[in-house]
Amino acid sequence: MLRHALPRAVPVFLLFLLTACGQEEPVHVSISPVLVVQPQPSALASHSYPGEVRARFDPQLAFRIGGKVTRRLVDEGERVKADQPLAELDPQDVRLQLQAIRAQVAASQANLNLVRAERYRYKTLLDRQMVSRSQFDNAENLYRSGEAKFQQLKAEQDVASNQASYAVLRAPQDGVIAQRQVEVGQVVAAGQTVFTLAADGEREVLISLPEQDFARFNLGMPVSVELWSQPGQHFSGRIRELSPSADPKSRTFAARIAFQAGKVPAELGQSARVYIQGEGASALSVPLSALSAEKGAPYVWRITQDNTLEQVPVQVGPFGEKTVPVLKGLKTDDWIVAAGVHVLHPGQEVRPIDRSNRTINVAAKE
Repeated sequence: MLRHALPRAVPVFLLFLLTACGQEEPVHVSISPVLVVQPQPSALASHSYPGEVRARFDPQLAFRIGGKVTRRLVDEGERVKADQPLAELDPQDVRLQLQAIRAQVAASQANLNLVRAERYRYKTLLDRQMVSRSQFDNAENLYRSGEAKFQQLKAEQDVASNQASYAVLRAPQDGVIAQRQVEVGQVVAAGQTVFTLAADGEREVLISLPEQDFARFNLGMPVSVELWSQPGQHFSGRIRELSPSADPKSRTFAARIAFQAGKVPAELGQSARVYIQGEGASALSVPLSALSAEKGAPYVWRITQDNTLEQVPVQVGPFGEKTVPVLKGLKTDDWIVAAGVHVLHPGQEVRPIDRSNRTINVAAKE
């Protein structure tokens, strides 16, 4: 009986097994993230100069009067607010001068009251024809002289009051004390620099240009800036300022580079390198890790508008330590894969990310 039932059970079991296999969920294919970069101006096709990040405005602060420093209220590197006191001079001399002027103003005020009363009395007597015209004119002149003297001393009092306030040096705006050149007990002259303030706001890069190449630089020339703290990331800039004369010691010309981007993560004193494109040079560079080859022909993986990969043959120059110049095949707005190129294949869908792990929208216009 078992022999007769077994052949009937086997087809039923197979049918159940095939039905279960048909109900399996489809396998989900994940989209792999890839590190992407844009080609940068090749160092072999440009000239690079080391520089230092500076503030766009760095005024040198000084007392408007001379004197002995009695208090220093801030240190180098300290952040200050606008109108914050930075240092003070001995105010004794300016206070005594202010007191002397105030006393002269009081005396002049009393004299003015006297000659004003005399003028009024002589005017009354003149109307009654009891004094001559010359006597009245003399009283009038004394009154005008007294009034002029009072106005002069009043102005001198205002000057002395301002001089007393100048004994306290205050910050003109928010910023950081970049340099300090004064100590308590030091006697300074009016206009002598005691602090250098790095004002908040824009940042620039200060570089030195050799005199043999200075003639080929001009204001507004585009450059590329690389911060030491962010290697491989370039920020666009321009030459904002060129010194008209060479430094007497180094025989180089100072130049200031302004960033063209809105806000650049550059801090005061950071090291930077400025790349200035050479005349007639248009080569780009990519990281060595982005380059691959097939049968001796070099190529890179470029991200298309729909986030898929395409293989792009390129013509390269001499290999550098970290980058290789690309003479033909790429444009500055291309996005290429910078790592893991040996496991990719044409048409593969990927998710492009930059070095800060941010997703890149390749279709967006820069």
